[in-house]
Amino acid sequence: MHQRQGWDLNSVSNEQKGDREKNRVIRVRQRAIGRELRRIYDNVVKEPVPDDFLNLLQKIDDSEENHTNEPEER
Repeated sequence: MHQRQGWDLNSVSNEQKGDREKNRVIRVRQRAIGRELRRIYDNVVKEPVPDDFLNLLQKIDDSEENHTNEPEER
């Protein structure tokens, strides 16, 4: 029997199937990660802002107001 040279169409087809399956698994995993990140983000957004952080923001606002009300030095 004569040996063919070049591409073996069956092996190419199997490689393409393997790549497609690998890509499908990657997409499924990425979707699952995206869903979990959205769930975590939504939970964090619903949490109240800590009082210490609110106090710090208030001090910054007060400081900025004091600087804008002071006359400019020349």
